[in-house]
Amino acid sequence: MKPVPFTYRRAVSVAEACAWRAEDPDAVLIAGGQSLMPMLAMRLVRPSQVIDIGRIPELDAIRVENDHVFIGATTRQETAEQSSIIAEEVPLLARALPWIGHPPTRRRGTIGGSIANADPAAEIALIAVTLGAEIMIAGAADGRASLPAAEFFLAPMVTALPEGAMVTGLRLPRMPRPCTGSGFAEIARRHGDFALAAAAAMLSLDSAGAIAGIAVAIGGATPVPTKLALDRLIGLRPEDQRVAAAIAQALAPLDMMTDLHASASYRRRAAERLAGTVIAMAAAEAAAR
Repeated sequence: MKPVPFTYRRAVSVAEACAWRAEDPDAVLIAGGQSLMPMLAMRLVRPSQVIDIGRIPELDAIRVENDHVFIGATTRQETAEQSSIIAEEVPLLARALPWIGHPPTRRRGTIGGSIANADPAAEIALIAVTLGAEIMIAGAADGRASLPAAEFFLAPMVTALPEGAMVTGLRLPRMPRPCTGSGFAEIARRHGDFALAAAAAMLSLDSAGAIAGIAVAIGGATPVPTKLALDRLIGLRPEDQRVAAAIAQALAPLDMMTDLHASASYRRRAAERLAGTVIAMAAAEAAAR
């Protein structure tokens, strides 16, 4: 199939892109095009115009800002994957990036494009929720400059982005140095396919080797990336048998997706196993730091 006819415009600034979107509610943004182009070709999206934000300089950046790392919306996933700042300051994201599609996908795909697309299986969205990141935005009528990642994703391909606004970047907390580790794992039919289930963890240990802080979230299995309520694990050792029971209890009230690729019951079992795996990975890294 071919896309419906549309007008192409290239924005030179965030302000210009937002102004054009405000003028035309049927306009869509494009940066890397890894999600939008197939949807255009299949006519799942029928825009009146496509606004290219791929050459706005301020949106292509990775930098440390006090206790956070900012990644601009048009930053290529490959650039983030190869960044020493990401590797040192946000190692959980560094673990997840190689799981996104294939090298050609990451060469064109952008950080902000993945966030805005809100695919339930998206690795970047899962990391954002796990770490309590902020989604930076521009053009909101009420002047808001950011939204918490946990509140941004509402349903598959649906976000809380205000009408006329655009994602400008991602603000992630820097990882604490001592006794903290991260873990990421996912299951797919083959490498590069959408995850049937995925899990990410950030964990810190106290001087006695017990869990002092923990953040675990799952993606792919649920309609949106979901953080698990695991505060009850604080004070336990990572190898304690009660960890598995706590994971199962935290997953119990969550609705799992079912489709042609995997049933809800399979995804629940996979999420449970993966959550335990990433906790063990994070604990081992924390103990070695």
